[in-house]
Amino acid sequence: MRLAHLDVIVTAPPAPGWGGRYWILVKLTTACGITGWGECYAASVGPGAMTAVIEDVFQRYFEGEPPENIERLFRRCYSSGFTQRPDLTVMGAFSGLEIACWDILGKARDRPVWALIGGMMNERIRAYTYLYPLDHHALPGFWIDPDQAAEAAADCVARGYTAVKFDPAGPYTMRGGHQPAMSDISLSTAFCKAIRAAVGDGADLLFGTHGQFTTAGAIRLGQAIEPYNPLWFEEPVPPDNPLEFATVAAALRVPVATGERLSTRAEFATLLRTGGAKILQPALGRAGGIWEARKIAATAESFNAEMAPHLYAGPVEWAANLHLAAAIPNLLMAETIETPFHDALIGGSIRVEEGFVPAPQGPGLGIEVDEALARAHPYTGEGLHLQMQDAPCNYAGGNLFEGGAPAPIPER
Repeated sequence: MRLAHLDVIVTAPPAPGWGGRYWILVKLTTACGITGWGECYAASVGPGAMTAVIEDVFQRYFEGEPPENIERLFRRCYSSGFTQRPDLTVMGAFSGLEIACWDILGKARDRPVWALIGGMMNERIRAYTYLYPLDHHALPGFWIDPDQAAEAAADCVARGYTAVKFDPAGPYTMRGGHQPAMSDISLSTAFCKAIRAAVGDGADLLFGTHGQFTTAGAIRLGQAIEPYNPLWFEEPVPPDNPLEFATVAAALRVPVATGERLSTRAEFATLLRTGGAKILQPALGRAGGIWEARKIAATAESFNAEMAPHLYAGPVEWAANLHLAAAIPNLLMAETIETPFHDALIGGSIRVEEGFVPAPQGPGLGIEVDEALARAHPYTGEGLHLQMQDAPCNYAGGNLFEGGAPAPIPER
């Protein structure tokens, strides 16, 4: 069994676009005709350039190789170009291809991927979701309205969710860490207060920040929301300052979570050794794929740390996350996104049921991608999957972070 063909599909989810502006899906086919699907969560360059990277990595290292050689393929890509260090773009390309290899291996053996990486540990996987607007909520006001957020949280709990995530704390800016505006601290505490009142002890609060703050600013904000007992304080400082996570963690009684923008166990190991985070959130389409994430989970066990796979992408990465989640003992929960497009793209083969996802049972990833649907929604824009604003924090007029929603790119 040898890898023979690659196809890359860049699909754009229709409005409201939860999950980013586009998803990069990869389709591998063996010489004997077995097809596997993967997804690359990499957006440092545009989708055209990223497609070229994926094709280059496939031609250099994957083409003609047995899909079983996961470790060899990883070492080739990790060390390519005299690097031997995490490269978000190359490892993003590798991750999607690696996930597709596991899909092929499971299909060839008629077994789910979780059965090949340690077997069943969790039959049901606890899911969490961002707070998204209900039908009667208007954008962009929803993102800065604690009462509407509380309504959305109550709706999530009514549907069975036991954890909800929100991130009202200021701008998503390319300028690096900043001190939060006092108005952002006040808004964040108002969100926590309103949501806690709405859900009581029926759900954990997950507070996101997207690495927006300086160390001191993160501590100020974290201490302000402590009274509402959130389960985690996510990515409080930029990911290029791994040692500063430990300073934040030591100053707070809220667990620090991070990992969306990290790649491979090399970067997660620093956080574990320093005590910078006790909840790890690898995005499998960036972190090195399923096998590397399995190594991250095993390393985390030795530090009494938990895993909460990240998702702001499409349903193929979600499926990979769920197979990892089914096989590891230190699972906390897994992120999920429910939209009609997510569901239709995999034919409803994986769904949230009362706040939990049953471990997939089909061979490979347990999904079949609707290739025609994916191709019917090509991405034609100019923006990246997620994009930071140029403007700094507004200390006078307030800030608006649109919850990851992919706002239109302004005309040039």
